[in-house]
Amino acid sequence: MNFKKITAALSAMAVSAGMLSSLPLAQSSAADDVNYAEALQKSLFFYEVQQSGILPEWNSVPWRADSMVNEEGVETDIIPGGWFDAGDHFKFTLTNAYSASVLAWGYIQYKDAVDAAGLGETYRNNVQWGLDYVLQCDRDGKVIGTIGDFTGGSTDHNIWCSAEVYLRKHHLNNDDWERPYDEIADSTTIALCAAALAQGYIIFKDDQPDKAAEYLAQAKKYFETADSIRDNENGAMGSMYNPSSWVDDCMYAANWLYMATGDKSYLDKIESDYVPQFPTESQSTDWKYTWGFCWDDTTQAAALLYAMNTGKKEWIDHIAHHLDYWDEGYGGKRVTYTPDGLAWLMNWGANRHSANTVWIAKLAADTIFKDNAALADKYNNWAQGQLDYMFGDNDLGLCYVLGMGEKNPTAIHHRTTSGVHDDHWNDLGQEGSNEGWQTEYAHTLYGALVGGPNSSGEYTNSVAQYEYSEVAIDYNAGFTAAMCAMIADKGGKKLADFPPVETPKWDEWKVGAVLNGSGDSYTEIKAWAMNHTAWPARVQKDISYRYYFDVSELLAAGYSIDIVKVEGKAQQYKEGEQGYGTVSGPYKYEGDPTGNTYYAEVKFEDGRAIQPTGQSEHRDEVQFRVSIPDAIDGTPTKGAWDPANDWSFEGVTATDSLKDPASYNKHIPMYVNGKLVWGEEPDGTKAVPGADIEGNDKPATPPATTAPIVTAPPVTTTTAPVTPTQPPVSGEPGGSTKVVYGDANCDGKVSIADSTAILQSLGNADEYELTAQGKLNADVNGSKGITADDALVISKIDAKLIDIKDIPLKK
Repeated sequence: MNFKKITAALSAMAVSAGMLSSLPLAQSSAADDVNYAEALQKSLFFYEVQQSGILPEWNSVPWRADSMVNEEGVETDIIPGGWFDAGDHFKFTLTNAYSASVLAWGYIQYKDAVDAAGLGETYRNNVQWGLDYVLQCDRDGKVIGTIGDFTGGSTDHNIWCSAEVYLRKHHLNNDDWERPYDEIADSTTIALCAAALAQGYIIFKDDQPDKAAEYLAQAKKYFETADSIRDNENGAMGSMYNPSSWVDDCMYAANWLYMATGDKSYLDKIESDYVPQFPTESQSTDWKYTWGFCWDDTTQAAALLYAMNTGKKEWIDHIAHHLDYWDEGYGGKRVTYTPDGLAWLMNWGANRHSANTVWIAKLAADTIFKDNAALADKYNNWAQGQLDYMFGDNDLGLCYVLGMGEKNPTAIHHRTTSGVHDDHWNDLGQEGSNEGWQTEYAHTLYGALVGGPNSSGEYTNSVAQYEYSEVAIDYNAGFTAAMCAMIADKGGKKLADFPPVETPKWDEWKVGAVLNGSGDSYTEIKAWAMNHTAWPARVQKDISYRYYFDVSELLAAGYSIDIVKVEGKAQQYKEGEQGYGTVSGPYKYEGDPTGNTYYAEVKFEDGRAIQPTGQSEHRDEVQFRVSIPDAIDGTPTKGAWDPANDWSFEGVTATDSLKDPASYNKHIPMYVNGKLVWGEEPDGTKAVPGADIEGNDKPATPPATTAPIVTAPPVTTTTAPVTPTQPPVSGEPGGSTKVVYGDANCDGKVSIADSTAILQSLGNADEYELTAQGKLNADVNGSKGITADDALVISKIDAKLIDIKDIPLKK
């Protein structure tokens, strides 16, 4: 898997739980205290979390990596990129197009404000990610509708794992690396694609003229297709997204093509073809003013655009009727309100519908009602009240924008954010699990707008209650555009220290072991090698672990190491399968000056079989035995074998169940990509969490350099590389006295290893004390004294987010 450099850099900083807490980011729930630029920044972060495929360099999510790639790292979806729809891994062209369009609309209308907040480039990048996906979906009269496992057991909905490893689960279930897809002749989806690409032309025509021209050409083609079909075909998405009309979407797209081209024929088509079919209220000739703007109904958005483009009074009045319906009511009809003030349209995504209407209200106040102060104030005040509700001004005190406010929902329906490794998600976000299942989320899903309460204002905090706890790209679309408008009104600046570094909340790699049997001449172990990675979720090919034992009794009895036998017994996988573990040894451990310590090694044929995708896949069981003969030349060997002083034997009798956390054994060290990632060696060398990630070049401890001594035919094994000799460091004999800012470990370069050294020192100064010169080098953040901020600055240098010449240095 091709991990991003920033992911590698930040993940490698995770040296121990509690060593570095997240930076303070929460805002007060009071509306006046909300930094709307921060809210927009975090909403864009949410869209980056949702990115499918090979991630762009500008993706800022420190715990995401590439997804939907096969074992060669090749992206296999029929259309690469795009956004995952919600908390699963479906990609719908409908919601990708809709979300890209609404985001683009926010930027088109409030570009100057977004740019002034320092978010222009990030915003354009995210819009273009969506546009480039829908650009590719054309299938000559149809478009790609759904990409995802919607057949048979529907892996997307029936399993729970992170995006980075999802395709491996699909492969297990379906024996292929390509997800199914369908093609649909759907006017709604195709018209939304046309609208989004026309908007892309408006945004990028000056800076990227060639790309913008491509967008516009495809927008015109999509529009002609949608207008010629004039029907809906939903295909696989029908059970989740089932658009009921096409007129609104074609009218919406025609408005945008007029705005992109200035070609009045698009307005003429609206007048001649779409206005006569514009929906009306039941048993009335009044244009439909109820319901709201969303992926299924662009009626009011199309009407607003038409009012903006033509200035026709009847359409301006229509928008007033629609907004009044959402406010105090119109024509005897009014949207439902919760007792504590949310304008509540329906149980699925209540906040989403309110936020979408906030966007319509804000934009209408700034455009078609800008000369009517009374109406503009009325709709702005209504919009402010709804946003206040979402940011925490409600009876529950819940801020429904994650990572904002003082109190958020804790059970979020989102697989990758959870970091669940065993497909058990029911207890997520709860206070505790009686059966020991995971309850804590690996990550904070900053910026996501959670579905919201029921019509009574009550919120059920449960992952399984999707209508409350769901998040989705269309949920955030209108909210994101509304934040653009709010920045124009209230100002704001993006956070300089976002996103924060995340410290892993649990051990990502571990070994559990129990005693499988013992006697006077042998010790037999049953062990699990486990992959619980989530920073990011990942698989690795080169995985092994070691069982250390002491042979001093053997040598004292006059025997040699030659009589020790290491052999594999039963295991989870068969020889030739990826997860098969080769058991070999004994190997002499050079870290013991007495020469009495040896180890057995279990090395997996291909550790990628150990994947955090289910209860049987996240661990790989191997049973192995270390023994001596019961007798040699008729003389019993009793007394020559005693495991009591064996380094790795300590703890294997704590439980007889590998499912019991008491089985986790840090005296059975685990190595990934040649790096020590779990446990402790007999000489006290401890694992560095995240050391297996590309970019973290901190070496493991020196392995044995002698050949294995075996009683069976030799087995070829691979051990960790020898630690390279480091140059003299400053503050020590032969070292320099010149300050090299950032070089905390004094190895002559500035890298993520320096961040790790700082954090280790902060967490356990007795064991990981920096040298005097290292302390001088490490103090880079502008304030005297070494803190976690120094480590953060260095990680940003390593990730090329800042240049070393730009660090503060002054004390």
